[in-house]
Amino acid sequence: MSVQTLVAPDLLQARVETALRNAGACEASATAAVRALMHASRIGVDSHGVRLVVHYDKVLRGGRVNGTPNITVRKTAAATAIVDGDNALGHHAAYVAMDTAIGLARDSGIGAVGVINSSHFGAAGAYARVAAEAGMIGFATTNSDSVVALFQGREAFHGTNPLAFAAPSVGEKPWLLDMATSSIPLNRLLLYKSLGVQLPQGVAVDEAGAPTTDPASGKTLLPLGGVDFAFKGAALAGVATLLSAILQGMTLDHAFIPMVGGDDYSTPRQMGHFLLAIDPDRFGGRDVFHAGMAAYLAALRSAPAQEGGEILAPGDREWRVEAERLVAGIPVDPDTAAFLELPRSPAGPAGHSKENTAA
Repeated sequence: MSVQTLVAPDLLQARVETALRNAGACEASATAAVRALMHASRIGVDSHGVRLVVHYDKVLRGGRVNGTPNITVRKTAAATAIVDGDNALGHHAAYVAMDTAIGLARDSGIGAVGVINSSHFGAAGAYARVAAEAGMIGFATTNSDSVVALFQGREAFHGTNPLAFAAPSVGEKPWLLDMATSSIPLNRLLLYKSLGVQLPQGVAVDEAGAPTTDPASGKTLLPLGGVDFAFKGAALAGVATLLSAILQGMTLDHAFIPMVGGDDYSTPRQMGHFLLAIDPDRFGGRDVFHAGMAAYLAALRSAPAQEGGEILAPGDREWRVEAERLVAGIPVDPDTAAFLELPRSPAGPAGHSKENTAA
């Protein structure tokens, strides 16, 4: 099992930004990507955190991703718009889109923005969070290349296709749900491969379609829901495809050039995203919304737990990890640490998330 390196957040952020700038990302693109990657690494979503800088370096240098994009916004109605990412880093295009959605929502109550000609954008929750921090309900999704089988299917069809929601909570960090519609995200499989950690049972199959816990032989992921209820995850993956690709005329999951493992890092993948902001002021009113959220969360957290269990609202675990990692440092896997030329400091137990099971 590989030993991770604990890194102070400020140092890690600086190294990642330098790497992206050296690979050809302009200041705005590099800043956006670092913001999204550090969001994920701070809250314990290591699969979508700074480890992705190695991949982004490759696609920036290869030409798949445009490091100096001309991102444009076209308003299509009072509450809708299209952002053309010009093959930018997806983080840059997605932050522009969510800022646009928030602006539309301030005027119209809802802002819905589609993104075209984009690329991988990391953790969807990074963008939903922006809406919540602006006092709105946020939603973000994207489709991605085929790595997940259909219910009772033999081959990959959908991507891991995340659905992320966030909502403001007065005096607290936002309520935050960021979930893949697969059993686990592809990047978690890749992270476990780097760390030499075995996969849980029932999340992946090998080349022959047989269940495996070896991340090196895991070829296809399974949909969320387990053997009997995976139709739920497969259908939810289709929601992401509907909103991100079909609605915008972008690439369908099965038609993507592979994100990793292929030879082509120069052809843009024409990825789509979908982002939504809802302003509570235009519905029951902000005071009503805040009172409802407070009552809901208080009731949820005080609900009886199973013996040895703990009731948490979506986001509670993540914000707890963020506070721990601010003090203890962020664990970085060996491949990424070597790429960023980070000083060696073995990771301890503090701040480790459910994804970071190496320690």
